[in-house]
Formats: sequence, structure tokens, C-alpha cells
Amino acid sequence: MVTMLDTLFTYLDSQSDAVIRWQGEMTARPALGPDNNGAGEEAKAAWLMEELSRLGLSDISRHDCPDSRTPCGFRPNIAARVPGKAARTLWVIGHMDVVPPGDESLWTSPPYALRVEGDYIYGRGVEDNQQAIVTAMLAADALLRCRATPDCSLGLLFVADEETGMACGLPHVLAAAPDLIGPDDMILVPDMGNREGSMIEVAEKSLAWFRITVTGKQCHASTPEQGVNSLVVASACVLELERLYRIFKNKSALFSPSWSTFVPSKKEANVENINTLPGRDVFYLDCRVLPEYSLSAVEEAVRSIAEETAARYGAGIAVELVHAEQAPAPTPERAPVVQRLIKALKKVRGLEPHICGTGGQTLAAPLRHRGFDAAVWATLMPNAHAPNECSRISATIEDAKIVLAMLFDGLEPQAL
Repeated sequence: MVTMLDTLFTYLDSQSDAVIRWQGEMTARPALGPDNNGAGEEAKAAWLMEELSRLGLSDISRHDCPDSRTPCGFRPNIAARVPGKAARTLWVIGHMDVVPPGDESLWTSPPYALRVEGDYIYGRGVEDNQQAIVTAMLAADALLRCRATPDCSLGLLFVADEETGMACGLPHVLAAAPDLIGPDDMILVPDMGNREGSMIEVAEKSLAWFRITVTGKQCHASTPEQGVNSLVVASACVLELERLYRIFKNKSALFSPSWSTFVPSKKEANVENINTLPGRDVFYLDCRVLPEYSLSAVEEAVRSIAEETAARYGAGIAVELVHAEQAPAPTPERAPVVQRLIKALKKVRGLEPHICGTGGQTLAAPLRHRGFDAAVWATLMPNAHAPNECSRISATIEDAKIVLAMLFDGLEPQAL
């Protein structure tokens, strides 16, 4: 007996060229936000609008966010829907913006020109997060080409600004269009996963970024007693901040690593010449904190450690909270979107997926903060933000099959 899902899956198996074409078109339109010295996502969004219309989607809307830093004056957000038998919608949410390529000498080929090698495609953004966008487009195209009406509707939501704080992206859409996503809708965010597609993320750690400025006294390096070496004080402060691991020491098996992390990361340049003792140093601290801890408690501890270090060396240390995102409550494992995803993975791939949390921030966070249940899942390398970023054509097609399977109740549609 040939089912509708069989027909849809057969169609998807023939769509490798579509994956390559769509990925190539998006990769050639670098969607860097203004915080990354880019012009924003409008070039990519304009192409997506045309392509969605060409595929036959008629229910398309824009929810743009004003942003004077971009040439067009806004950040684009696109929503589209393929109607099913019920208004209840399975939303597949992806983000259009990408991160800069970094050191281009580490790339085998130009980062904004798609390179295809068998099942693998290379280019900035092909995994993070264009694979999610293509997955959603494949599912929509299959439904329209095969004239299939699923039990619930399919929603596509492509947003801006995920890589640099989200303010102009999904949170804006949720505020500007509060009725777009219904209380009974299901939400899938293809923004985290492993090569097998067996990980379903339902929780995130809280995130805090600190900018720590150390002020000493600059002088000639041959007379260090006349100054206060800001680099030495900054180094001491970095080591003292290791105490955070002992203060916030709880563990949770949901996450890997199971503990909170406090990582000194970026450092700004100080003096330009070797024979000057620096009087000012700036470094940053990246904190990923288990949800049971409040970020206000973390900030208080960071400031206390900084003050103690400053007093010991006779320096000044200023602590600035650059960004903070308190983790929302996890998505329950019994949530319909999680259970339907588990069922689809078992039925289509024979997988027994495992539930997990992540230290990274995804588009699920603003949704969970507003009471929506969201599952984060995809079949990824993963290699987001890396040089020679790549994704698999076959994984994208197989992920689209899972989306389609989730659209049909019971996964047993009527025979054709």
C-alpha cells in the first residue's frame, strides 16, 4: 500500500538539486548583522520572498523590525503557512543571519561561494542556519507539489538577528504579531543536533557576558615599580574567577558539560609596544549557568571577586554586564511537539532519541519565556561558526521527511 508519506518521501528523494540551488543562492547573499559590520539580512530575505512565492505559498507575511544601522532601515522577518486540515500549526523556525567567516586563510574555498563535494556542501551559513530554512522549504514544496493536505498546518518562520542578541528577530515578531503562533501550535527549531539526529534539546543554560576593565598605571617597562601592571592584575583576576566553579557547583545530567561554565574569552589589545607596562586591560567572561541559579547571583559574585582582586593590587576593576539571558523553564518531555518528534524519529528512522539541554542559546529561549513549548532538533555535523562550515544534502532531505511525518497524526495517512 502506497501512502501519502511514501509519495512525499519519494518526491523529496529527488530534490538534491533544489538543496544545492537554495543553499547556493543564500550563501551568495551574506546576511551579516550590523554588529558584525554587515548590511543585514534583506538581500537574503528578498530572495526568499520570491522563492516562496514561486513555490506556490500564498499566505506570506512580513514582520520587519526597524533598524537604522542597516541600509534598508530594518531587519526582515518572514512568516508563511501551508494550510492543513486544522489551523493548528507546526512551525519550523530558522534564522537568516550568519556569523563572519573569520580567518579566510583557513577556508579551502571562498566562504560565500557554495562548494559541493558529493553529499557535502561548504560555505558560511550552510549549517547555521540555512539547513533549517531549506528543511522547511523542502517540506512545504513537497506538500504543494504532491497536493497533500496534512492533519495540521505547516508554518515557516525565518527571522533576523539570532547571532547578535535576537532583539530585531524572533522577540520582535512575537511582540509585533502576538497572534501569529497559537497556544496549541507546535514549534520545531532546527538549530542543534548531532550526525545521527538523535538529540532533542528541551532546555538551555542561562547566559551572561561580562566586560571586565582593569585600570592600573602605565609606565616604562624598565621601571615597573613606578606603575601598576594592568595585564598582571587582569591575569590574577582571570585566575580568581575560577572560584565561580566552586560557588555555583551544582550539576545536571540533562546538560553536557553537566556543570555551569565560566570561560575567559575575548581580550582587547593594550599597549602597542613591548617596552611599555600597560595601564589598561580589558577581557570578557562567558558564563553558561544552570537554570536553577539566578544571573543576579552570578553578577554579584563576579563583582565581589573583581573588587577583592583590585584591592590586593591597588588597581581599579570595572565590571560591565554586556548581555544576560536567564534561562526559561524547560519544555516538558510530554509536550506534544516533543512526543510527535520522538514518534516520527522512531517511525521513519528507527531512532530512540535522547532528551538533553544545551549551554548555547537558541531561538527556543524567547519562545519558552512566553510559555510556548519548543523542541530544538536537527541532523547536523555539527560545525557551526567553523571554517569550511558544511552540511549534508542527505541530512537536509531526511530532516524534511521528519517534518512531514510530524504533520500527519499517527503517521499513518490514508493510502492513495
